[in-house]
Amino acid sequence: MTLIDEAVENGARREIAARTLGLSGRSLERWRRRGAEGGDRRCGPRTVPSNKLSEVERQRLLTIVNSGRYRDLSPNQIVPRLADEKGLYVASESTIYRVLRAEGQMAHREPSRPAVSKRPREHVATGPNQVWSWDITWLPGPIRGTFFYLYLIIDVWSRMIVGAAVNAKESSDLSSWLFVDSCRKQGLDPNGLVLHSDNGSPMKGSTMLATLQRLGIMASFSRPGVSNDNPFSESLFRTMKYRPHYPSRPFASQEEARDWVDRFIEWYNFEHRHSAIRYVTPAERHHGRETEILERRHQIYKRAKRRHPERWSGKTRNWNPI
Repeated sequence: MTLIDEAVENGARREIAARTLGLSGRSLERWRRRGAEGGDRRCGPRTVPSNKLSEVERQRLLTIVNSGRYRDLSPNQIVPRLADEKGLYVASESTIYRVLRAEGQMAHREPSRPAVSKRPREHVATGPNQVWSWDITWLPGPIRGTFFYLYLIIDVWSRMIVGAAVNAKESSDLSSWLFVDSCRKQGLDPNGLVLHSDNGSPMKGSTMLATLQRLGIMASFSRPGVSNDNPFSESLFRTMKYRPHYPSRPFASQEEARDWVDRFIEWYNFEHRHSAIRYVTPAERHHGRETEILERRHQIYKRAKRRHPERWSGKTRNWNPI
């Protein structure tokens, strides 16, 4: 306070002087009212919260989140899985994070920290098979500098992988074949479908464009030089390559790469709870089963609130379909 008074006497504004020392104007006025004998009155909470977890509940929570089934998952993944697999609710995500932080267990549970990016403006999908996104990524081959090429098509609305192929080269002919084959497997009339991609040569090759035009497909492309205009496919590739079971060594053959990709697609479509679609699997959303699943979770939360209403300051979590 002496330093601030000295600064004010020399022409500085009191607010700026206080901010320079890391204080707010309100703190400064409060200290002046109390005087030098007031001391620091910050003492923290005086009572234990009534809705605090008991020691038994706390240890049970830690046992569950550190079990082999859930130790590699974040609380955002654990809570809906417990509801789906065991019909169980033990605590909210924020409570689990708080307990893990107190126990010194907040180390990240995956090989890489999640990337954060803003989503650009995009086509709007209100149901499955309205907007698809696709891209190609490289898979390391048996010889240094050689690669296999993974073609993946994802439904933007459900996040379900609807088409995939591992080829030895990039080609608009192969891209065209994969798209037609994916439509056939989905039993889909593609007329009016939007297919989004970046500006790579397989995406804009003459064979691919002719196929899209013949089928009545609306082609959509990223802006030149803007890598995050195709976020759904890029996010999918990141999820794939940061899986704990992604091979640390190159694939020995094209068949081995295809086998691994098939297993990944099985996991991603039918087991992975996707954070952008209320933690249901892409297949559940794509085939219209999400409403039943989310309603069941909602009932589980309501029962949990009735058992311990003191632990809920407002409504239960929003499990309405996105």
